Amino acid sequence: MTGVLIALVAGIGVGLLLRRREALIVFSEKITTGAIYLLLWLLGLSVGANDTVVRNLGNLGIQSFTLCSGGIVGSVLVSLLVYTAFFRKEQQ
Repeated sequence: MTGVLIALVAGIGVGLLLRRREALIVFSEKITTGAIYLLLWLLGLSVGANDTVVRNLGNLGIQSFTLCSGGIVGSVLVSLLVYTAFFRKEQQ
């Protein structure tokens, strides 16, 4: 866990130093998108290879749907709260 936090803080530091370089930002966005797709593919691979998960997919699917729906609704509500509190410009 310490290694993850160190990597995160180091990334923030480098990002702050190089934030004015447009080409670097575009490149990092492409790398990030590719990494996310690769991680999702690997997650699907490991789920598909796990017999226990595949056998219980119906039950796990309902639980997963419930948890994901709650997470999405909660994220949207908190985002609206933060937007309203910090970013919404007052009507003049």
